Amino acid sequence: MHIVRFRDPSGYVRSGELTDSGIESGNTVYDQESITLLPPSEPTKIICQAGGYMDHREESGMDDIPERPELFLKTPNCVVGHGDAIELPPGRDVVHFEAEFGIIIGEQCRDVSESEAMDVVAGFTCLNDVSNRDDQEEERNWVRGKAFDASLPMGPVLATPDEVPLDATLELRLNGETKQETTREHMIFSVPELVSEVSELITLEPGDVIASGTPFGPDSLAEGDVVEVEFDGVGILENHVTTRE
Repeated sequence: MHIVRFRDPSGYVRSGELTDSGIESGNTVYDQESITLLPPSEPTKIICQAGGYMDHREESGMDDIPERPELFLKTPNCVVGHGDAIELPPGRDVVHFEAEFGIIIGEQCRDVSESEAMDVVAGFTCLNDVSNRDDQEEERNWVRGKAFDASLPMGPVLATPDEVPLDATLELRLNGETKQETTREHMIFSVPELVSEVSELITLEPGDVIASGTPFGPDSLAEGDVVEVEFDGVGILENHVTTRE
């Protein structure tokens, strides 16, 4: 099942199932051209994994395999949806794309075991963890580098776990050219391991997102670029790049 959040022609925010007929919500079927697509959840927080793929760790100068996921936070102001703009922060020269898939939490939970982790996962979505390297390299906690406005495109849908293969491919295209590509199998930590580790000390709320990390190949964005993140079973998240004035 593919679930979308959207604003209907009257301005109300609704959710529904994306089908071949359109978006089914209640007793109404909405044409996709008549609605405004929104991010598939409203997270209270986004917990991100740094160095989730070995090839990205190696290109970043880290050749060790971590004993546990290395985590940092992005905040709700980062979230934008499919079709929205990625805003390059003013005065920064190096801003990178990072293709990731997101794990969307379906219920409030804490200290979840690996064996029960998938019970609290509502589904998956595409993410782009846009990163301001100018500030990231100067900070210990990456607040300016990671949590600036419009730095987490997310969408276009929430795909339930049965829609996403265990070997799902993750790909990023910049202006039509493939820049990043991997499969879910190459993650250092699995989805249940991530959910369990994060929830050990952090209460997760419905709609919260765990960002799984990016593979080899993050690179620079420029005004006018078009970025597509595709994850098997979810679809394609597309955004254009502007410069915030």
